[in-house]
Amino acid sequence: MYCYAKRMLDVLGAVVILTAVFPFLIVIAVLVWVNIDKPILFCQVRPGFKGKPFIMFKFRTMNSACDSQGHLLPDADRLTPFGRFLRSTSLDELPELINVLYGEMSFVGPRPLLMEYLDRYTPEQMRRHDVLPGITGWAQVNGRNALTWEEKFAFDVWYVDHQSLWLDAKILVRTMWTVLRREGISQPGRETADKFRGRSTTDFL
Repeated sequence: MYCYAKRMLDVLGAVVILTAVFPFLIVIAVLVWVNIDKPILFCQVRPGFKGKPFIMFKFRTMNSACDSQGHLLPDADRLTPFGRFLRSTSLDELPELINVLYGEMSFVGPRPLLMEYLDRYTPEQMRRHDVLPGITGWAQVNGRNALTWEEKFAFDVWYVDHQSLWLDAKILVRTMWTVLRREGISQPGRETADKFRGRSTTDFL
């Protein structure tokens, strides 16, 4: 019953929001084209429910600047001022509403990370994929990128074990507050988050 109700609310919410902000999305798309680069959307394969891959959509925030050898510069060097604004306001996440309509994501759930991380999770951490990934989640309203990877995954698994419509509503309300205050946008002292490398070597000592 919970999954059915959540899916219906996801579809209704995505349709209402996309309809309401469609002109605004066009404006953002034009600004991305002018200030950053094209294509306008950043499309990347991410793991969804049970790790099944899907293509996630976001507004582009980085340009395609390369070094003298033709290699892309580090993410922090390619993040543009307008892209930084999109990230700080979470406006770059709006195209993920399309993923919600497709049934690949939900409004609330663990954030979809990189496919390469799947082999690096512990069995307990892997349980974060027992639900649909979300635009926002329990980890995002409890520190976001200011958290360590281990803390994020602990919050994700806690959500899997305690999910409910009431908890989802609580997370959505707290998300609006977090976005308005622009909290936890990036790791302290960094423009972008470090990649998850798996358990540290001390775990095996």
